[in-house]
Amino acid sequence: MVDYHAANNQAQYSAGGPPSYMEQENDWDRDLLLDPAWEKQQRKTFTAWCNSHLRKAGTQIENIEEDFRDGLKLMLLLEVISGERLPKPERGKMRVHKINNVNKALDFIASKGVKLVSIGAEEIVDGNVKMTLGMIWTIILRFAIQDISVEETSAKEGLLLWCQRKTAPYKNVNVQNFHISWKDGLAFNALIHRHRPELIDYDKLRKDDPVTNLNNAFEVAEKYLDIPKMLDAEDIVGTLRPDEKAIMTYVSCFYHAFSGAQKAETAANRICKVLAVNQENEHLMEDYEKLASDLLEWIRRTIPWLENRAPEKTMAEMQQKLEDFRDYRRVHKPPKVQEKCQLEINFNTLQTKLRLSNRPAFMPSEGRMVSDINGAWHNLEGAEKGYEEWLLNEIRRLERLDHLAEKFRQKAAIHESWTDGKEAMLTQKDYETASLSEVKALLRKHEAFESDLAAHQDRVEQIAAIAQELNELDYYDSPSVNARCQKICEQWDTLGSLTQSRRESLERTEKQLESIDELYLEYAKRAAPFNNWMEGAMEDLQDMFIVHNIEEIQGLITAHEQFKSTLPEADKEREAIQAIQAEVQKIAQYNGIKLSGTNPYTTITPQSINSKWEQVQQLVPQRDQALQEELSKQQSNDHLRRQFASQANMVGPWIQNKMEEIGRISIEMNGTLEDQLTHLRQYEQSIIEYKPNIDQLEGDHQLIQEALIFDNKYTTYTMEHLRVGWEQLLTTIARTINEIENQILTRDAKGISQEQLHEYRASFNHFDKKRTGIMDTDDFRALLISTGNSLGDAEFARIMGIVDPNNTGAVTFQAFIDFMSRETTDTDTADQVIASFKILAGDKNYITAEELRRELPPDQAEYCIARMAPYTGPDAAPGALDYMSFSTALYGESDL
Repeated sequence: MVDYHAANNQAQYSAGGPPSYMEQENDWDRDLLLDPAWEKQQRKTFTAWCNSHLRKAGTQIENIEEDFRDGLKLMLLLEVISGERLPKPERGKMRVHKINNVNKALDFIASKGVKLVSIGAEEIVDGNVKMTLGMIWTIILRFAIQDISVEETSAKEGLLLWCQRKTAPYKNVNVQNFHISWKDGLAFNALIHRHRPELIDYDKLRKDDPVTNLNNAFEVAEKYLDIPKMLDAEDIVGTLRPDEKAIMTYVSCFYHAFSGAQKAETAANRICKVLAVNQENEHLMEDYEKLASDLLEWIRRTIPWLENRAPEKTMAEMQQKLEDFRDYRRVHKPPKVQEKCQLEINFNTLQTKLRLSNRPAFMPSEGRMVSDINGAWHNLEGAEKGYEEWLLNEIRRLERLDHLAEKFRQKAAIHESWTDGKEAMLTQKDYETASLSEVKALLRKHEAFESDLAAHQDRVEQIAAIAQELNELDYYDSPSVNARCQKICEQWDTLGSLTQSRRESLERTEKQLESIDELYLEYAKRAAPFNNWMEGAMEDLQDMFIVHNIEEIQGLITAHEQFKSTLPEADKEREAIQAIQAEVQKIAQYNGIKLSGTNPYTTITPQSINSKWEQVQQLVPQRDQALQEELSKQQSNDHLRRQFASQANMVGPWIQNKMEEIGRISIEMNGTLEDQLTHLRQYEQSIIEYKPNIDQLEGDHQLIQEALIFDNKYTTYTMEHLRVGWEQLLTTIARTINEIENQILTRDAKGISQEQLHEYRASFNHFDKKRTGIMDTDDFRALLISTGNSLGDAEFARIMGIVDPNNTGAVTFQAFIDFMSRETTDTDTADQVIASFKILAGDKNYITAEELRRELPPDQAEYCIARMAPYTGPDAAPGALDYMSFSTALYGESDL
């Protein structure tokens, strides 16, 4: 016989096994059982509970202490509630037979991990009511309450927590125990209404009518839930403190009656959670696709504009193009830079969420990958650079063209002014009626003209050369330039021909002409080149000039100073020429010769020489002023260069320094992830607050461009480089913040502690020899070994397939912590979701739309119905839906 009296006071499994369902009730006190009200309640409740099971075997008990004495119905009860066969009972009527049968029952109870305290077979056979009730309570604990556990609590606590949760929404119900909390009957009614609201009109119940409430709950439970009436309302109400064990027994029947609904609720919750994650991920994917499409479309529309190299005809039109490009840089592009950065952040966040929810990585539609966007952005920036270079080159070209065109017009006007009337002069027949002296004078005059003509040959060549250059530079008004040049050249050829013809005519009559005025001739010979020199000087003094730096204007100033140094010598030549004319007047006056009043050999008069000399004298200070003004302009331009360079030489290193600091921050461990995130956001704010320096630099750069400054020897930084650096800085800090946010997301979703995360980071940094945040496969293998992973080649290949799916040979910190969390935590799987749907479907291999709408919220039910394929199995019913392939698709297909 088993000695149950020698058992310990604590009910436990055998040594080394898990803890028992609950401690053996130490409060099973003989004195307590003397309370008649409690004994009555336990008798009624335990009897009803036993009969609810015995009726399955076609029998029942009337008197709990009498009907179990022979052990037969006791063994039968245990077989029914356990589903197992006990040893064959003894059918004899003797006391020993009864004791043996009861011991078989007690042995079976003990085999289930229960050590009975103070309960022996003899006491049961003798009809000891207290021991019999204690034994039945032990059976109820083991077979009706032990498996009840909510959030890993003990059986009793789990049952109480279940009651509290189910009745929490109901007024006047506050379940704190298994005695007083149930006296008014509202808790029983609330349990039924929570699961079967159609059976109870809860709002009509009154707290001050406990008997009605209890009877209503007991009758509904017996009629509709197949829970026998185990207590009388009057017994509960009439007792100061109802029996806890009786109430627990009764409540456990409600728990088991609703357990199927509980499983369905749990399954529905799991499915809702999975569907919610999937719906959110789909929304994020749609947002990414739209944002990526919009950005790519903007790039697609912008690049042709930047690649348009159709030149404009005027400087003003090209300046407007440059201003439009500046507006694009200042207004249109910066928001797109932010969109591109946000797009990458959204993509990384989405991938993190997919990893955390055990979903496959998101693959954007063709042409919308992050790499596609980066490639398109690279093409955009290349087009930008080429467009800006083209604009500046075009402006230089147009500036050069305007200068050449003006120079052409000036030289052409001077030449045309000189040639005016020359054809008429060369074709006149004045020598036919002239005297010998007049003919000789005409011949000398013609020689002077030929000298003048030869002197103008250089200007004609210059005009032709300028016209040729304008043609080569594609000047928009080239046709009119060419026509004017052609007219000048043709006229020049005509003058040459006429000059030769007139000379021949004069030489034929030269033999008849003897008298020549040497003084006039000498005057003419010296006046002509001097006059040409003055005309050239005036032309040079009025010549337009274009320079790009101080050195060039200083070179012009030096040349001008050299020119001024020749003026005294020129003035002496002028005085010498005027002295010749004075000598002519003196000789004529002395000899009484009446002069005709003009020099027959030249049209250049002393008055015209003096007039031109005065013009030269006036143009010299004007040229001085123009050169000084240009010097001031170039000095101002140099100031702009220095101003831009000073700011650029400060901003450039600052950006580089910030980039390096962000790189250090991203691999250091300083405080919690929240601390690092706060620090990075403060750091980001300090960078944003630096924006006025960039704006100032943009302003300086605009002034430089407006001044048509194309070089800067004071700095190696260009605005383009600084813009790119600034955009990279903003993007880098945003990406770094996003990495920390993803680490927080991973930590929270996977339940990783701050200490674990610090340990992961410390280990990663230790093996990240280059401090780049990325390590190669050899360093990563060493890192895994340091974390306790035993690695063979196959296992290491498996891990690399997880952390480096694209076979880049590099592992990031994010990939490392994703792997560590994946290996150490549980997530929902396709099998778990299939199991949940199976519960909702009542163990069928398919589910119906009606079942989905009954068990799930409306929006998620319709979500499933719209995506589930019809079930085609051999057991398919009308309208059956395939939940198995749908569940697998949630985890195995990237296009959902």
